[in-house]
Amino acid sequence: MSLLVASNLSKSFGHIDIFSGLTFSVERGARMALVGPNGAGKTTLLRILIGEEEASAGRVTRAKRLRIGYLPQEAEFESQSTLWDECLDVFSGLQKQQAELSRLEALMADPGHAEAALVKYGALQEDFERKGGYTYQTRIRQVLTGLGFSSDDYGMPLDHLSGGQRTRALLARLLLSDPDLLLLDEPTNHLDIAAVEWLEGYLSQWGGAAVIVSHDRYFLDKVANGILEMTAAGVETYRGNYSHYVRQRQERWARRQQVFEAEKEKLLKEAAYIRKNIAGQNVSQARGKLRRLSRIVQAIEQVGMETVLNKKWIEVSRDVAIATSDLSPDEAERRVRALRLPDHRPPQLNLRLRAESRSGEKVIRTHDLLVGYAGRPLFRAPDIELLRTDCAALIGPNGAGKTTFLKTILGQLEPLAGEVVLGASLHIGYFAQAHEGLDPRKTLMQEIQLAAPNMLPASVRGYLARYLFSGDDVFKTVAMLSGGERGRLALAKLALQDTNLLLLDEPTNHLDIPSQEILQEVLDVYTGTILLVTHDRYLIDALATQIWEIDPDESRLSVFKGTYSQMRAEREKQAARAAAEAESAARKTGAGRSPRRDPAQKAERRRLARLQEVENLVAALETRLAELARQLENPPADPDEVRRLGEEYAAVQAEMDERLGEWEALES
Repeated sequence: MSLLVASNLSKSFGHIDIFSGLTFSVERGARMALVGPNGAGKTTLLRILIGEEEASAGRVTRAKRLRIGYLPQEAEFESQSTLWDECLDVFSGLQKQQAELSRLEALMADPGHAEAALVKYGALQEDFERKGGYTYQTRIRQVLTGLGFSSDDYGMPLDHLSGGQRTRALLARLLLSDPDLLLLDEPTNHLDIAAVEWLEGYLSQWGGAAVIVSHDRYFLDKVANGILEMTAAGVETYRGNYSHYVRQRQERWARRQQVFEAEKEKLLKEAAYIRKNIAGQNVSQARGKLRRLSRIVQAIEQVGMETVLNKKWIEVSRDVAIATSDLSPDEAERRVRALRLPDHRPPQLNLRLRAESRSGEKVIRTHDLLVGYAGRPLFRAPDIELLRTDCAALIGPNGAGKTTFLKTILGQLEPLAGEVVLGASLHIGYFAQAHEGLDPRKTLMQEIQLAAPNMLPASVRGYLARYLFSGDDVFKTVAMLSGGERGRLALAKLALQDTNLLLLDEPTNHLDIPSQEILQEVLDVYTGTILLVTHDRYLIDALATQIWEIDPDESRLSVFKGTYSQMRAEREKQAARAAAEAESAARKTGAGRSPRRDPAQKAERRRLARLQEVENLVAALETRLAELARQLENPPADPDEVRRLGEEYAAVQAEMDERLGEWEALES
């Protein structure tokens, strides 16, 4: 059953069309990723779906009593409440029930009212428990913790939070309110990797529907089970997650091209028959074919080959204007040959990175390195070795020192201890996150001419067009550019250098998904060495041969040899082993008692130890549930295996519910 249906939606601002002809539906349980280039109107579409904006044409049909939760990119969340109270407000109905249960408990102590109170109490308690009355505070803590809030934040007034914290607070409230449909606009923008991974697990197990706009391809891979791609021709629907969409999209494009070429060849054969027979014995048949060919060519020119092939002619004829007179045989053939398959793919960067000179085999080495600035140490690194053609991804939370580490490697900052040794014959290209290498006062033309003094003005304009800067855009100053435009300009300048070592600091920031895909393809075939700082886990997983992770709590950098997915899988195994060992240890406790220990202190230590064990168990169970959910989204062909996965999912869910109840009892 459809929760929401969009029919032929269009939106214009003045004479500028943002999108047109969007038709799609959102079913129960669907988690649809809405993708498309920047400027396609994704945020505008979400606002139309929620009813905050009107479409210029078309309509949105919503199911009766549909509850929708909407997360904008920047939350305008005005409230005098604390973070905890705002989340608690979601459960105001349960709080009223809780108060009524307390009142009935008092009445049950009165013999004159006990029997009637007991009847009401039993029915109310059953409803209270079914709605989560005994676990809602636990849910609040879990969601707030998952989204990166600490217990110290619970009492903080919302108007004291930063913009990013307010957006996270709104997301927490939306998740706790459990709507039928979530509309999420860039939900990962203000989350660190740990919080994003928690949200992935939450949404992948959530039973409601969602439409999600996000540039985080890894997140979409974990969460989405369908893709809505916005193009100039409307919207196209794909099944599966982001990676499935990429494969299906390529296949769909190739299939359309094949069909188009085959149909065009048929039309050319008809044109040849007409030209050969129009003055011969089969003139009547040739004229009939010419009349048909004239209509079809004009229809294809106006609505496209796919529409003409897939609709009945009576339907097509309503949408096209056909001349009453037939084309001449020569004109018909000329116009058939001129037919082109419309390319509704988004404009693409024409990016090439050169690595013509070869570096030494050992590109970067460190020894006893301590990284920091102004005498303030940030972290200590093990002795690192990065070899030629390797790609290392440097990850860690904001403020951990990733950019400081890059500047230390570049020699812009001195290490607080130890040394960085760079290899022989290095030509380094540096992409700075803040684009410090761009002068806000210079035009785009001047920036490129600064990097390539011998390039003629016409060539500069042509070069900038490869990076989607056209017309008068080339005369804009850097100060007038958006974040994504600055990123494209910085990439254009980087591509003019002959490098064999790239230091890239958040290169996909502000880039739309099509541009991210192009950058990934270019870096994948780059023959030099790459050190990559990014939150883009999809890019990391595609390119990195080793992961360098900064842990600010431990003030150290650790190295994992392998991909991001391999590192994550290894950590899940470690968590599962730790949970199993903790459970085994818990079963072995209580063998003896020391008379010197205070019983109350001993009981408290046991409670805290068990609390930690249960938290580890819950984390491991959540991980296993997410893994089973992913397998069930794309089930194997064997029915017995599907049944086994379903049974295991139910068993793990039951075990987690039991552990959550134990956790709440221990916490209280």
